[in-house]
Amino acid sequence: MRMRARLLPFALLLAAGLGARANAQEAHADHANMAMPAAAAASGVKQSRWSDPASWPSGKVPGAGDAVTIGRDRNIVLDVSPPALRSLTINGRLSFSNERDLDLTSEWILVGGGELDIGSAARPYTRKATITLTDTVPNEDINTMGDRGIMMLAGTLNLHGDRSNSWTKLAKTAKAGSAKIEVLNAAGWRKGDQIVLASTDFDPHQAEERTVTAISGNALTLDKPLKYMHFGEVTYGVDERGEVGLLTRNIKIQASADAEKSYFGGHIMAMAGSKMYVSGVELNRMGQNMHLARYPIHWHIGGEGQGQYIRNSSIHDTYSRCVTVHGTNNLRVENNVTFNTVGHCYFLEDAVETGNQFIRNLGILTKCHPDGKPCVPTNLTLAHQSTVGQKAKDILIPSDNTASTFWITNPDNNYRDNVAAGSEAIGFWIALPQHPTGAFLDSPNSKAIWPRRTPVREFKGNTAHSNFDGLMFDRGPAPDGTFTVGGAGHIAYADPGDPKSKLLVSTIDTYTGYKNRNGAIWGRGEAHLFKNLALADNAIGFTHAAGGAGLAPYTTQVVDSLFVGESGNIGNPTTKAEIAYGRSLPHQDADFPIRGYEYYDYRHEIVNTTFVNYQPNATREAGAISYLLFTSFGMSTENSVKGLKFVNSKPVDFPGIQRRWASDFGGRAAYRSAAFHDLDGSVGGVSGAYIVIDNGIASDEKSCEIKASWGAAICKGDMGRLSIGNTREFPEFAVGSATDPVVLQRDGKRYEYNGETTIPNGAEIRVATAKTKLSLNLREMDKGSWVIFELPGFTNAAAGEAASSLAALRESGKTVFFKDKDSLWVKLVVEDPAPSGPVVVQVGNLRAQASLEVSKAVQLSLAK
Repeated sequence: MRMRARLLPFALLLAAGLGARANAQEAHADHANMAMPAAAAASGVKQSRWSDPASWPSGKVPGAGDAVTIGRDRNIVLDVSPPALRSLTINGRLSFSNERDLDLTSEWILVGGGELDIGSAARPYTRKATITLTDTVPNEDINTMGDRGIMMLAGTLNLHGDRSNSWTKLAKTAKAGSAKIEVLNAAGWRKGDQIVLASTDFDPHQAEERTVTAISGNALTLDKPLKYMHFGEVTYGVDERGEVGLLTRNIKIQASADAEKSYFGGHIMAMAGSKMYVSGVELNRMGQNMHLARYPIHWHIGGEGQGQYIRNSSIHDTYSRCVTVHGTNNLRVENNVTFNTVGHCYFLEDAVETGNQFIRNLGILTKCHPDGKPCVPTNLTLAHQSTVGQKAKDILIPSDNTASTFWITNPDNNYRDNVAAGSEAIGFWIALPQHPTGAFLDSPNSKAIWPRRTPVREFKGNTAHSNFDGLMFDRGPAPDGTFTVGGAGHIAYADPGDPKSKLLVSTIDTYTGYKNRNGAIWGRGEAHLFKNLALADNAIGFTHAAGGAGLAPYTTQVVDSLFVGESGNIGNPTTKAEIAYGRSLPHQDADFPIRGYEYYDYRHEIVNTTFVNYQPNATREAGAISYLLFTSFGMSTENSVKGLKFVNSKPVDFPGIQRRWASDFGGRAAYRSAAFHDLDGSVGGVSGAYIVIDNGIASDEKSCEIKASWGAAICKGDMGRLSIGNTREFPEFAVGSATDPVVLQRDGKRYEYNGETTIPNGAEIRVATAKTKLSLNLREMDKGSWVIFELPGFTNAAAGEAASSLAALRESGKTVFFKDKDSLWVKLVVEDPAPSGPVVVQVGNLRAQASLEVSKAVQLSLAK
């Protein structure tokens, strides 16, 4: 049965608070009336030893099953390994002697105003210290902080082990069957250490844990051969050297072995007023599955956390999350390794958390469930567009069935040089709610906090591989924790509370994504700059949706980047199709068409970018530049490219529809009018040309070079967009023919219109429809560009001037109409390039440059 902590609001004023945006916070209701413990006086008290009877008020050393309290006037040094305790309450100070290896076993440890120390930052602990948390008395709730934990209420935790080299990379490829590997840096690693090699293939479960039996420099001998190849090279300019994490530390916090069956592990929780300084620590069998607020390490509504940290540590084989930062600012989470964990791992909880630094952390094998059950994710693949997984009974919050290694709910934090090396679902998920959620949902200042309008502080040097989606910058949660696959776009403003303030660019810098089974990057928003990307071996490299087209100079720019379709990393082929192909494949169907860059949803630019090895073959199609298959949503002729290079690559692939590959498939079918502007001719060889899908309306053989193998054409002259009527008349996701269809014909080619289409300057289009009224609209065209429409059966134009003849209409430099015997002829001319006409596309309120409404004569009939 799911057990949730009770969360009710109350104002908890903190000295430093959460900054000007949130000076009042919510926490557990039961803490409201709790007396805060006095600060420990033990720092000035003479030390005494645990083993000395005189250290204890009773004059007796604690025995098995005792409930032990260290008073605030006591400063005890643990110098022996005591028998298992009933409990341990530290109001004074307990430190571990560095003279011998020590074990401390207890049901729980409460640090109430006191201090628990094992080593210090200046003098790390050098012996072995193990704290084991038992659960022989189940279902306790210690000061509302639960059971089986190290729980701090205005207490201090100082844990400092002697390891600092948490992880490295392979120096060369480790072959399957080998029991020896070479890494870049094994400094400080020792014989007997447990290590884990991350998967370097599509399957995150190819991560392998081993014991080091010998070390010679950076060469390690393992206790048993590797089952999988782990790639260790920079290939085609992309660093795919697999990570190797060190799991062993000399300070270990763990639950007893029964947790492996119950999934009810230990937890470390720091409440308001507490401080944690953790370095070189191993956390094992931690986190309590299906219990809120019970995580391996957890800052809980602490306000200002400047100077506190977890670093150089390992968190592995746990049951709920890894590092949780909740209502706490300016922490440092650095150089840690996680492995085989459940649910969102590095976790920002309620979107009020700012200024935290996540630096050089490694996450390996993030799972949705502890028992091996597969995720039931929500994503854009046909099998998983349902939200049923969010309603499951075996997840903590709805998004945990789409688990991410890094869950980021506020962009005002630093993420630098981290690696998401194998999640069953997502690597980095920038999941921004509109306002704070959870405990802060109704707090006084939550409405003044706008994560979706807050600038990205830093996202640089991060890597995601062996996930389903590498970087997800979309799908932020609603107040109830559920999410949809769209509609949560991020647009940063100088003042997040004022969308009329200066719009700011958000930068994703030096991101590497490889061997992601779906996409390396999916985003949604405006003014997103992606630079120095290195993407390889993904099913799809880059896809991005608009957050409000026209609000910013661009939706995205991809600059100075590298896309590689297939690299030297062949993975570990296992299926019959993969073995025949000679490398692992991202999709269960071998013929899935790989794509580098997908156009989607308005204004995107690619600059100074190289595409390598996007070459179709007998097994599958490929293309460097394509579109989201088979999207209903906006294309734009203002999409542009400049300075592109192609190496062994098909530059463009605008394929015909195959329903099984669709991730977005509906009635508007914008993909049928895909287009982008080739500013310098680096794609098609013609400077200033447009690359358009060959649909017979945008393209013709007079002004275009038809590229049949691309499904596209290279066209000279100005291109724009044609809208007829209200685009919302065409359903987004319904399929099938529209009621009262509109059919466009050009040079004998027929096109059933469904919302918008690319149109060239100078085109003559015949419009056939049973509709009695139409609104003709042009946008994205140069001043003076025009289109002529022949409208059989139409008789009236609501504006413009009447031309004296069809010849006069053709010669006119402004919008005019002419009525002949059978048809109304309209020449629609862009006289003013400013888009000041009616709204023709709702996303971002995109407006027409030239518009005209036309209608048919009303037919009257007499009743008999």
